[in-house]
Parts: sequence; structure tokens; C-alpha cells
Amino acid sequence: MDRAEKREFVAELNGVFTNAGSVVVAHYAGLTVAQMNDLRSRMRTAGGTVKVAKNRLAKIALQGTESEGVADLFTGQTLIAYCEDPVTAPKIAVEFTKVSDKLVILGGAMGATILDAEGIKALATMPSLDEMRAKLVGLIQTPATRIAQIVNAPAGAVARVIGAYARKDEAA
Repeated sequence: MDRAEKREFVAELNGVFTNAGSVVVAHYAGLTVAQMNDLRSRMRTAGGTVKVAKNRLAKIALQGTESEGVADLFTGQTLIAYCEDPVTAPKIAVEFTKVSDKLVILGGAMGATILDAEGIKALATMPSLDEMRAKLVGLIQTPATRIAQIVNAPAGAVARVIGAYARKDEAA
């Protein structure tokens, strides 16, 4: 990797650390190529990205960002997983640790908040942004449906009473 490529890599990583909703840092020693491709595929499907991090360049890219506190995690064979949605990357990474014990989550960052491995696991249990939107829409629609039922209920009751009187008069 020549200097221009390194500069480009550092600039790209700096953008990742600045703009990503969350970044997960993990050791990947012992993962096979097939397992790494599986992890990348899962992350890509969910809208995220997995990159093998060159530790020295990653530490340089972290300088001046809110996530600068995770620089200590970049030792050994590390990778970063990131996504715009703060929950997606941790969720996919934690799910993958259940498949392969070779992926070891070290920690990460969500904006200026530095997370340890337990913080990443806690973040992974939260619903994603799309799930939260769906729940919110459901909560908004429920009262409207109930109001429509309540408004229609008196008219239905009046119709049933009139129908009952009509049947009573017919019987008499």
C-alpha cells in the first residue's frame, strides 16, 4: 500500500467514524474466509459494512472524531463493522458471535459514546430504526381506529333499537 492509498484509506475511515450510527470493533483471528464472507454478506444485506482495519491507520483516522476513545481497541487482528442505523451493526455482529466464537467483540462507539463489549450487546437487543418507526405508526393508528369504532357504535346501536321496534310491531 503506497502513501496515496494510505491517505485515501485514512480519509475513508475518518468518514466512517464521523458519519456512522455505530461502529463495532472486534478481533477476527481464526475466522475462515468463508466465515468472513458470510459476516460481510449478512452485514451488507442489513445495510452495513465490514472492513479489516489496519490498526495504525485506524488510529490516525480516529484523531479529531467523537469516537477517538476507541483507539485503544485497535490491537491485533481487528475489523470494524458499521452502519448508519445505530443498532444494525451491533445486532449482526452479536448474532454472528453465536455462529462463530472466533469473532470477539471488543467494543465500539455510537457517536461520542464509547461502548464496551457489554454495551454493544445491549445495543444489539434494541429494535432497529425501522422497527421503531413501525411500532410508532402502529401506536398512532390504533387510537384513530378506536375513535372510528366509537363514533360508529351509537349509529349502530340506534339502528339495532329501531330494528328491534320494527320486529316487535310486525309481531304484534
